[in-house]
Amino acid sequence: MLNPEYVQGHQLLKGKSVLITAAAGAGIGFSAALRAAEEGCRALMISDIHDGRLNDAAEKIKAATGLKAIYTKVCNVTDESQVQALVAEAEEQMQGVDVLINNAGLGGSKLIVEMEDAEWNRVLDVTLTGTMRMTRAILPKMIARKQGVIVNNASVLGWRAQKEQAHYAAAKAGVMALTRCSALEAAEHGIRINAVSPSIALHDFLRKSAPQDLLEQLASKEAFGRAAEVWEIANIMMFLASDYSSYMAGEVISASSQRA
Repeated sequence: MLNPEYVQGHQLLKGKSVLITAAAGAGIGFSAALRAAEEGCRALMISDIHDGRLNDAAEKIKAATGLKAIYTKVCNVTDESQVQALVAEAEEQMQGVDVLINNAGLGGSKLIVEMEDAEWNRVLDVTLTGTMRMTRAILPKMIARKQGVIVNNASVLGWRAQKEQAHYAAAKAGVMALTRCSALEAAEHGIRINAVSPSIALHDFLRKSAPQDLLEQLASKEAFGRAAEVWEIANIMMFLASDYSSYMAGEVISASSQRA
């Protein structure tokens, strides 16, 4: 099946401020940042561990959308002090964060019998604990305002089994559980937390980190016989960030054929 045409913005995030982690480069995070600007957000802060790519990403979004209120800050989500500094600056620069998109994650391929503690811990620290740190840091701000939205990036590997993915799958399954549990706590304060669970979305980083034949094999098993475009995943994030998902809490939307 041919890829669909790019969907134009419909002002889904008009008047909202958005903070996104891991938004440099060409992956889902950057696409979500671009989509947020195209959907009319009033202010945008993007974060990543790569300073140069981060600034490039901001300039690309400004050029493509005309949004001037774009801010950047380097942040490693494994460092609590950097997480706190990111949230504090985002709150100050944008006069409050309406939407947080937790996109930071780390993968890799390794048989469980060959995996060292350091590799296991690093994947979980970035992907799961990093999501928790960001959520923990932003929630008090949102609770004080009695409003806010958090969108987490999970993965179908939280449900599926795949060789050499035990660490990543465990981390993403944890993100799903974190989403469900934190959503119940947040809902009492008028805050929504949900997640998207992509199967395979092709971008430059993924192409460099996995064999081409494996990517083609995985994509061929999807319902449409292809991998997702990163903007198709970002579209779901925009829906979850918008008022159209006002009655959703703790949900994980699968963006795949759900074939185990």
